[in-house]
Amino acid sequence: MVLSRKEPKTLFVCLGITILLCMLLLPACVNTKKSVYFPDIKNDTLRTSFSIPVSKIQSNDLLGITVSSPDPQATMMFNLTSTTTTGPASLPSTTTNSSGYLVTTEGYIKFPELGQIKVTGLTKQQLEEGITSLLLKNKLLKDPIVVVRHLNFRVTVLGEVGRPSVINVPSEKISMLEAIGLAGDITAWGKRDNVLLIREDNGVKISRRFNLNSSELFDSEFYYLKSNDVIYVEPNKARVAGAGRGQQWVPIMLSSMALTVLILDLVIND
Repeated sequence: MVLSRKEPKTLFVCLGITILLCMLLLPACVNTKKSVYFPDIKNDTLRTSFSIPVSKIQSNDLLGITVSSPDPQATMMFNLTSTTTTGPASLPSTTTNSSGYLVTTEGYIKFPELGQIKVTGLTKQQLEEGITSLLLKNKLLKDPIVVVRHLNFRVTVLGEVGRPSVINVPSEKISMLEAIGLAGDITAWGKRDNVLLIREDNGVKISRRFNLNSSELFDSEFYYLKSNDVIYVEPNKARVAGAGRGQQWVPIMLSSMALTVLILDLVIND
């Protein structure tokens, strides 16, 4: 059996196109087995043995402290208010919100009438009880109610997520899953089986790694985050390899296009 002159060239064209398609599709190959959250969870009720972590006040925290009592006039001096600055008629007025107490590096805040108060290491409840006790002891208010909040409660999500960002949490309650969701979810290039959590507790850095392909996260005391926690999602091997080939991509594409043009020229001019 004798092949015509066109048959080898046809095979050559098919081979060239196949190689070109393989080169284009290779970087897009992703292992989908590890892209699913908690595949081991069945129809069941998950019970956790931990509660929301109690954050202790640290340096550089911004605290909102509200005081109330049966006498609004006497209470007014203990509550910071917003001030409005009026500029020229052509410019809008600006409002400065000063309703926060910044904890100094030494761990103090300066509170009206009570002066400097050591706050680092205390929980919000302990500070509320402490300020209430001082107000009663100094006979400044009758039946005071003190409420303390973290105004700069925030967590950071970095790495292979849709929108790496710093997330402010007014409710002071957020889980790792909620934080990842607010950051745009883990991309197809992120390693769900090795998510890193970094936390600072009393000046000590704590790191923990979690496998989101397993339900183990629900049994962890780190399920709920603390203020200033950092979540980092590592890139998988496909992403790292793709980034390494990034600078070679243009030459490869140009070479592939040149090969295709050459093959087509041979076929047309035959």
